[in-house]
Amino acid sequence: MAEAERIIGTPDTPDAAGGGKERPGSEGTPAGEPGSGRGRRRIAVLFAVASFAYALDLISKMIVVAKLEHHPPIEIIGDWLRFEAIRNAGAAFGFGEAFTVIFTMIAAAVIVVIARLARKLYSLPWAIALGLLLGGALGNLTDRIFRAPGVFEGAVVDFIAPKHFAVFNLADSAIVCGGILIVLLSFKGLDPDGTVHKD
Repeated sequence: MAEAERIIGTPDTPDAAGGGKERPGSEGTPAGEPGSGRGRRRIAVLFAVASFAYALDLISKMIVVAKLEHHPPIEIIGDWLRFEAIRNAGAAFGFGEAFTVIFTMIAAAVIVVIARLARKLYSLPWAIALGLLLGGALGNLTDRIFRAPGVFEGAVVDFIAPKHFAVFNLADSAIVCGGILIVLLSFKGLDPDGTVHKD
């Protein structure tokens, strides 16, 4: 939480950004100046990535429910990878099935945090990472709201079943990829507003 608060609280202007940071770019309008075209482009990338991830997840689940549910699994790579439709009331990869409502609230909170970060977003890698997180969170949140057994308690449709691993879906994959990218960016010292920590 401390890391999230530090990122969300990143100053809007380069003058307010304290020591130990430097902003990419040299002359002209600073990369993080509010209202810059660069910032708007990064936000557009975020929502484009999120829309693509969400649409891909939604379409895949519609196909799985229509063609695969209540049918035998389809083997893709022998018994190492198959498509098998299941309904998951827990978190990603089937964990915590007794806390469906809590996971729904967490997904909604993630979306709110990303919306707050978007107004200070001037980094392309961060735009991609947050877009993946947003698309994945929206994909699973849609299931939580609209699928049985009820609103905010719906079971998520999972179908990708590797051998000796939990069954998951494309939204889970987007969330994991976005999370890994955020860890790498944080390790490199790059903030969403484009500032770089020298330390």
